[in-house]
Amino acid sequence: MSLPLRIGVMQLTMEPVEEILGHAEQLDRHGFDTMWLAEAYPWWRKHSMEARSSTALSALIGKATKRLTVGWGIISPYTRHPIQVAMEVRVTQEIVGPGRLLVGFGASKIFMKEVGLGAEKAARPLTAIRESIEIVRGVLGGEEFDFHGKEFVATVPALRPDARSPRGAVPIYVAGTGPRLQQLAGEVADGLLTPSITTPNFVRYARKNLAIGAARVGRDPAAVEVGCTIVASINEDRAAGREGAREIAGMYLANKVENIQASADVLLESAGLAREEIVPIAEAMTTGGRLAAAAAVSDEVLAKTVPIAGNPADCIEAIEQYRDAGCTHIMLELWGENRNAQLELFGSKVLPYFDR
Repeated sequence: MSLPLRIGVMQLTMEPVEEILGHAEQLDRHGFDTMWLAEAYPWWRKHSMEARSSTALSALIGKATKRLTVGWGIISPYTRHPIQVAMEVRVTQEIVGPGRLLVGFGASKIFMKEVGLGAEKAARPLTAIRESIEIVRGVLGGEEFDFHGKEFVATVPALRPDARSPRGAVPIYVAGTGPRLQQLAGEVADGLLTPSITTPNFVRYARKNLAIGAARVGRDPAAVEVGCTIVASINEDRAAGREGAREIAGMYLANKVENIQASADVLLESAGLAREEIVPIAEAMTTGGRLAAAAAVSDEVLAKTVPIAGNPADCIEAIEQYRDAGCTHIMLELWGENRNAQLELFGSKVLPYFDR
């Protein structure tokens, strides 16, 4: 089984709501498949950015668009009980309509750190995510549901036939940097989501782990979608397109130093990046903000992140690299100046190249 290639955008929810809705309308107009919402955690406040809720935004985006699928990429089981997640799925389904919502669960170690959950829970996200998926699916299934796990308890009566509510489940994804969560995706999820600074080498690494998990339960690993979060920027002028990717690369490389730390080692190794190459970027982010971090990203470091960046031909070539590595869902971290013009250029010069 082979899945069709989908191309969407990973939207940081750190911008004003009207700007996010404007980007959603542009994505819808220009033929993108998805808009994933990455919640901006408290860390971003240090850099003049405020967090906004993915679950609240998804309903607004559904009202503002006609065909765009919205993804929660990601939410944490530690900050929303799975019954609450199921409730938020239902109201979003009611607003956006069938088949237009994707739910991504992840450990969200940044959030865990900021809300004081501590090392004990951080060491066992696998159980929390596995149980969350089981509970959300059980609640959405509509039958009486009684669950008592290691992390969560959920007791929910059956949904009565006369209840005025959408029915049906949603695709659920697992976000994973390390092998255990990637294997879990292969076992139980509809898809795997990879973190920012994903490279083709990391996609191959993730695919191997996903296949191990799928084999445990007799699933076809090719049936599990792999969504890849990739630094991106586009311009008719190649140099300008590459330059636009520098800022988002800088932000996320700094994030790997300040927040993710050891969990990011395999990402950096896959990219051929040494930690000493990116520590100056984190220091620049701390002292001078996003633009200072961007200036600290050398051409060599940017190239190692394998961005989908440059002119349309460069972007097509990079997408093909990721598709060949096993990525089935491109999630562009599109940054730089004039994003609406970038979305239009992607829509007119890149998306038509791919048979989607």
